Amino acid sequence: MNQQHPQKKTTIYDLAELAGTSASAVSAVLNGNWKKRRISSQLAEKITRIAEEQGYAVNMQASLLRREKSRIIGMIVPKYDNRYFGSIVETFEIMARERGLFPIITCTLRDPDLEVEAARTMLSYQVEWLISTGATDPDRITDICLAAGTRSLNLDLPGTKATSIISDNFAGARELTKRTLTNLKRKTGGMSPLLFIGGRGSDHNTAERIRGFRMAHQDLGVPIEEHHILACGYAPEKAAQALNMMATAEGSVPRGMFVNSTISLEGVMRWIQSSAQFVGAPPIIGCFDWDPFVALLGHDIEMAQQDVSGMLKAAFDVVEKDGGDRRLIEIPPIFA
Repeated sequence: MNQQHPQKKTTIYDLAELAGTSASAVSAVLNGNWKKRRISSQLAEKITRIAEEQGYAVNMQASLLRREKSRIIGMIVPKYDNRYFGSIVETFEIMARERGLFPIITCTLRDPDLEVEAARTMLSYQVEWLISTGATDPDRITDICLAAGTRSLNLDLPGTKATSIISDNFAGARELTKRTLTNLKRKTGGMSPLLFIGGRGSDHNTAERIRGFRMAHQDLGVPIEEHHILACGYAPEKAAQALNMMATAEGSVPRGMFVNSTISLEGVMRWIQSSAQFVGAPPIIGCFDWDPFVALLGHDIEMAQQDVSGMLKAAFDVVEKDGGDRRLIEIPPIFA
């Protein structure tokens, strides 16, 4: 009989040979001390990639976790200068500490390379869980975590390889659109299709909100103007530019608007202030986001508040149960 021998485990000396460097440099990279050793980021990236390919990172992390739990939980977020993400960060810290966990948070500016760098750095600190919030490529982050033997989940934007906890964008957008159309009818005596502005059509959340937007119009028998769905991006200046282009091309913009976030709303309000479009007849706006200062502007702005506490409670339920299944958990937004 042919006898099968167990495959020899990869050592740091094997990795050093494959990377063309010293074993001490490999050790520094895998332990997260490479910057102190003044090792270049290019070499650190090469060593990390080779370690993942050889399955070494899994063995290293498993060994560390067997010795002692770190009680560290990490989170990456795309923005700080936004009340929604700011609320997520603050609530996450509070909930983590209540559970005896130490939170580490970093902002990645919606940059895919920064997301990967942040994930790998957090793994070097032996995080037990990594929460990817609004990541541009959550599945890539999950793959990196899996290679290191670390659990992960997605928040705000879903992935396919780990549990994802998001707002119920479709149902929320459907309800927000209905409310905005009703407000428009109350102000004008009739219903006309709304303008959808903001977000990226390739994003799951924006796509689901557009679907809810369409369905609400269908529910109320209001025809959609397809060229009035402007998924022009999240930046305020992009929303202002899109409105300006529409006003120039068509002479006006619809009075009723569905705005995809408070970031886009900032651009919408800037454009309104600089334009004579709505003098004496303010626009009727629904915003899929919430800000208390915007809420003070009056009854012409309807807002859907994403349930940050509900989303993070669901996230920590997954963490505490050490859930490894892949699920999509949708949390309904809150309406006043």
